[in-house]
Formats: sequence, structure tokens, C-alpha cells
Amino acid sequence: MAFRSLDDLGDLTGKRALVRVDLNVPMAEGRVTDLTRMHALAPTVNELSAKGAKVLLLAHFGRPKGQKHSEMSVSMTLDALQQVLGREIMFVPEIYGDVVAQSLSILSNGDVALLENSRFWAGEEKNDPELAKAIAANGDLYVNDAFSAAHRAHVTTEGLAHLLPAYAGRSMEAELKALEAALGAPEHPVAAVVGGAKVSSKLDVLNNLVTKVDHLIIGGGMANTFLAARGVNVGKSLCEHDLADTANAILDAADAAGCTVHLPYDVVVAKEFRAPPPVRTVNVHEVAADEMILDVGPAAVEALADVLKNCRTLVWNGPMGAFEIEPFDAATVSLARTAAALTKEGSLVSVAGGGDTVAALAHADVTQDFTFISTAGGAFLEWMEGKVLPGVKALEIIA
Repeated sequence: MAFRSLDDLGDLTGKRALVRVDLNVPMAEGRVTDLTRMHALAPTVNELSAKGAKVLLLAHFGRPKGQKHSEMSVSMTLDALQQVLGREIMFVPEIYGDVVAQSLSILSNGDVALLENSRFWAGEEKNDPELAKAIAANGDLYVNDAFSAAHRAHVTTEGLAHLLPAYAGRSMEAELKALEAALGAPEHPVAAVVGGAKVSSKLDVLNNLVTKVDHLIIGGGMANTFLAARGVNVGKSLCEHDLADTANAILDAADAAGCTVHLPYDVVVAKEFRAPPPVRTVNVHEVAADEMILDVGPAAVEALADVLKNCRTLVWNGPMGAFEIEPFDAATVSLARTAAALTKEGSLVSVAGGGDTVAALAHADVTQDFTFISTAGGAFLEWMEGKVLPGVKALEIIA
């Protein structure tokens, strides 16, 4: 898709820029505990400020469902945001109307203000056109820098893009370019790693990927469902036995599309999920009735590493095993480090995303070596499902 970026903006002296950012960050005891999303928005805010704009940040925090709650005010994030941006930021307890207009008259060119939680207004999630007009009245241009919220058709993620000149911020631009390189127009062969607990949560992802990739690597509890569908006794492993027909249909679709599905043939098992557990590594056909599969075995991981060495593109969502407890992190760490090494040497474009994925790759200490790691959860998953993201679609330039 074609979209306008900050490269299409010249001098913005005195212009009012409404910028959608993601401040839905984790907090504990009133303090932000992860600054990742704030660091992601910093380049866009600083660039707009440097070009002379008055920058108004729009964001949501939590799920207030159209009601004002002091514990969900975005002002809770203000101290951390000021720390990341290295500047003072005005907080405005409204998102439209005279209070915002008055605040703009106080701001100097290049200053930044943070507007209140957009979800305090019921019209936000309903994409109410009247609320969109009211917010747009205090802006000259709109910038969306929140890919993680782009799967929602809300006023601040979609509606405003139809009322003001709309641009992708630097974080949004990086996401869109990375996703295009991963599945939009990738260099083949393409591999996808899909892990996690349940097949049911990623049915659309799997059905889409088998038509797009050359190799589909399935790990985590999901792999158990596919193994069981093939007649393997998985003991007391996490498994959705009722989805056997669905799993087989996905395997059939993969065969028809020329996609090779990789399931583990050796696994790490234990009778209890605890640390430190007694474990053993066995062939998948040797899992005892009182054992559970908690990771992919070393022989399978070595074979999967060889698969990646013959690929040019990788998209990754979900861990290979129960990586939170050693030694069930071994497969995820090993394969992630292989992907990172191939990326560093220039033979692989690697794109990953999703909450558990980011945590797993951070655990493997490879986040700095992947081509791109998305901090988006639901938006990244819906992109992998092949769905149109409203917040992205609204930025598209129609030729």
C-alpha cells in the first residue's frame, strides 16, 4: 500500500498535529514498568516538534468503556513520557473543545501536550463521526503512530484520518515496511514459526499462512493438537482433541498449497510443570500416559535450524515450548539464536511480533538482532490472519 509519511511534511511552524500514539503500557504501584512503546513514539514526536508543530498526543489507557476513571487517566504515564522525550509535556484533561483550544494558544511552536484518555468518551470506540469532527477541529494534520491499535476502527485510529491530511508516523512506517517484507512481498523461501498454547486461538493465522509461506513450523501446545490429530498419544499434554478434524484440514490445505508443515518428532516431557523438574527427551511416539510435552526436542530443533538456513524470510509468532521455566526454554532459545545469527549475516529477513513472542525473544537475548520486532499484540495477529486493519487502511493513498 502507498501512504504518506513524515517525509512528505515540510515546515510545520505553528501547525497543530494530532498524533495517535500507544500509551497503553504496563504499570505497577503507579509507575510505568516498560518504556518500550514510549521509546517507539519518540522519533515521531521529536521530528514533528523539530519542524515547528504544536504536537497533541492522543492515546488510550486501559478499558474505561466510555467512563472517566482517575486510575485510568493517561496522566499516569506523564512522568515516564517526559523522561523518555526529555522535555516538559502539558497535560490536557480533555480531547476536544475549548479547553484544548485554549491549551493550544498557550503552547509555543514545538511544544507537546498529552490529551486525556480517548476511551473516556463513549464515541471513541463507536467511531462516532461527531466526536471525530470535534477532535479534528483542533488539528491541521493527523499522524497515526500506533500500529498496535490499528486493528480498531475508532475515532482516534481511523475516523480522524478521513477528516485531516493523514500520515504514518515513524513507528507505524517501520511496522508497515517490515510487514510488507515479511508477508506482503517477501523473498522466498519463507518460513513461519507459530507457537503458543492453543490452535483455536490461531486458526485464522494458520489458514492464512499455509497459502503464503513455504515452511510452517508449529510449536508450543499447538503442536500437541496436530500430533494427536495424526494419531500420536500425547499423554496429559495440553491438547485440543476436539480440533483433530480442523488440524487435519489445515494439514491438507498446506499440502495443496505446497507448504511443508514441520511438527516435532522428539520432545521434552515431564510429569509436572515445575522447576526444577525431572525431564526426559523422547520420540513423540514414546510419551507416557502420565507425561506432558513441554518443549520441542534437540534433534527436531537442529532440523528446524537447517530449514531456516535455506530460507530468506522468517515471520515468528509464539514460543516453541513453555519457555518461562527451564529447561523448557531450550528450543525457543536455540531456534531464536539461529534466526538471529542468520539475520546478522544478512541471509535472512526476520520479523516477529506478539506479547509472548517478544518476551521469549528477549529471554533468548536476540531482540537486537532480528530485522524487526513488533510490540503490537492483536494488530500483529490480525495482520498474520490476512485481515485488513482499519487504522492502516485509512492511511492508504488511493491512486
